[in-house]
Amino acid sequence: MIIEIDFNSEEALYLQVRNQIIMGIATSQYQEGDSLPSVRQLADAIGINMHTVNKAYTVLKQEGFVKVDRRKGAVIAVDVDRMRTLAELKKELQVILAKSSCRNISKEEIHELIEEIYEDYR
Repeated sequence: MIIEIDFNSEEALYLQVRNQIIMGIATSQYQEGDSLPSVRQLADAIGINMHTVNKAYTVLKQEGFVKVDRRKGAVIAVDVDRMRTLAELKKELQVILAKSSCRNISKEEIHELIEEIYEDYR
């Protein structure tokens, strides 16, 4: 795991750690189930306080990117395939919504269609 800290940045150190881990997940550098380094290991590796790393891990846990396993420590908990699927879906929806907008179909009508379609899957 390569995390680079910019000590001259105005962004808080824990947010830099958090953001780089999220970017690692988004770029498939980190996969579902991968263990993150221990708080002490990561703090030593990048030269910051353990409490800063702990805060980053806590925020990642709260946001649903990691879970804490008693044996493995902090583990990536985001389903990368789900993220990829959502990104693909967004691209497809952008085209569909652009077509809808060109034909003056309202947001409310789109929402109704989505609800109607989802009812078929329940």
